[in-house]
Amino acid sequence: MPAPAFHPHDHHACVTGSLDRAESVVRQRGLRLTPVRRRTLEILLERHGAMGAYEVLERLAEDGFGKQPPVAYRALEFLVENGLAHRIRRLNAFAACSHPGEDHHAAFLICRGCNAVAEIPAEPLRAVLERGAAEAGFRVERTTVEALGLCRACAETDAASDTGAEV
Repeated sequence: MPAPAFHPHDHHACVTGSLDRAESVVRQRGLRLTPVRRRTLEILLERHGAMGAYEVLERLAEDGFGKQPPVAYRALEFLVENGLAHRIRRLNAFAACSHPGEDHHAAFLICRGCNAVAEIPAEPLRAVLERGAAEAGFRVERTTVEALGLCRACAETDAASDTGAEV
């Protein structure tokens, strides 16, 4: 399946489906998706990109959830701990998980032009890394793969600006 961040898709259905899966995961684990946690996830799902904690906090404050940083950080921490969001270290930001509740390893494709973030499966990369690590006498506990580049739209714009053509 193509990464939705870089391809046309029904974004409303994408958001609704992700929220439904998140609510199911939380319910199965006996946890609660409180109003602030749910709104935080909705904010992350509004675009296929990463958002900093303070950007999330501003949006939460606009919605009446308070202006203190712990409000956003606690909600983001809950989402990350429960596999509903990921922390994108390169950007010091957070993005909604494309596969909430699934046990998976993710790699992130980050567009340096528009800051869109796509999540792709990283199992093949992880397997190669673990084999190499084992040969070196090392056991991998956690991996984060973040690739920086250009999405198709930004690459086309970049190529056009290099040639002076209009897009």
